[in-house]
Amino acid sequence: MATNNMKEFVDELRTDWQNLWRNRVEDKVRAEGIAKNDYSKLFIEQGTVIIATRDFKPIEFFDIVKEYLQCDTEKVIPPNSTIGGWGKFIRTNIRNQKPATRASRYALPKKTPKNGQQQKRGGRGWLSIKLK
Repeated sequence: MATNNMKEFVDELRTDWQNLWRNRVEDKVRAEGIAKNDYSKLFIEQGTVIIATRDFKPIEFFDIVKEYLQCDTEKVIPPNSTIGGWGKFIRTNIRNQKPATRASRYALPKKTPKNGQQQKRGGRGWLSIKLK
């Protein structure tokens, strides 16, 4: 397959993938999502469970494309974010940093003198001189 044909084929798969997730049947009793139609390109039959809450490995688009294009998948679509790349780098290194809060920006207040009296004028002393 030429690169353009592969990209068109992947685009068709992507539209089928989007239709699969838009047109699923929600079973609220069993907490599952079930395929409403038959998607032969995606290897999914009608009535297949596509999402569930417990002990379920969801279907991944990248794996389906990999089955079709075994050698040239990296040329057509970017790698999955769980495998690696910029998305994973951002999730693991940048997002997990704690943001600076207002409290951490300010210095801790000075302790009161040893005799325990409150300082006058916020610890600047007794003279009220305005500096320009």
